[in-house]
Amino acid sequence: MTATVHPDDAAPEGAIIGSAAPDEGPGRSVSAEFRRGLAAMMPILLGVAPFALVLGSQAAMKGLSPLEVALMCGLNFAGGSEFVAIELWRSPPQIALIAGMTLLVNCRHLLMGAAFARHLRSLRPWQAALVLFVMADETWALGMDDARRRMAATGRPGISLPYYAGLAVSLYVAWVGVTVAGAVVGPVLGNPHAYGFDMAFTAVFLVLVRGMWKGWRRALPWPVSLGVAAVTHLLVPGAWYVPAGTLAGLAVAYVIAGYETREAAP
Repeated sequence: MTATVHPDDAAPEGAIIGSAAPDEGPGRSVSAEFRRGLAAMMPILLGVAPFALVLGSQAAMKGLSPLEVALMCGLNFAGGSEFVAIELWRSPPQIALIAGMTLLVNCRHLLMGAAFARHLRSLRPWQAALVLFVMADETWALGMDDARRRMAATGRPGISLPYYAGLAVSLYVAWVGVTVAGAVVGPVLGNPHAYGFDMAFTAVFLVLVRGMWKGWRRALPWPVSLGVAAVTHLLVPGAWYVPAGTLAGLAVAYVIAGYETREAAP
């Protein structure tokens, strides 16, 4: 899943799943924060599970074993790029092409990480590395929303590590587990598109877009990226629509960011 992010952005109030403003006081235990993260992620998992099943089924049809699927999802942990990798998978695989396309699809993590940076400055390097390793679209969106609420309540940037761990652990286990399950049952189910499971990908994306909505100007890279990718797919053979759409969206986001910087200058 992809979304355009401005480095200074945080999700707006009430984004995705509303929750009470976090409490820094001693009354909120680590276990309570972890459970709060689990509860916040549960509705998202209902949408994630079907397209994890689709990914596992498609991987099995390309010849990957359940163990290989588990390693792919567990080590990469970025759903959009995994779908691209499976779509491009051939025998023998074109490793350079798959790696390049995966890199382009995952470029959004550079912007997501930049937006997260100020909330990670108080963490130890190994803690920040773990946070960023499990930073998917869903954990980023919910984590940013919570960090914004914490900053409004305390006046200090930062994330609740137990809350974020609840988000990340539940998503990681569900994503890897259901994808492996898809690889196991996929050959029995046949083509998963016949069941409409792939629509869950679009549904979850729309929910995340709603949470990150910052007005039409910030949303412009999304339709531009979609339009360029669609036209490229129709006119150019192969998977060139992936880098074309990605680079077009990033270019528009860069132009908008520069315009807003000049606009905000005294």
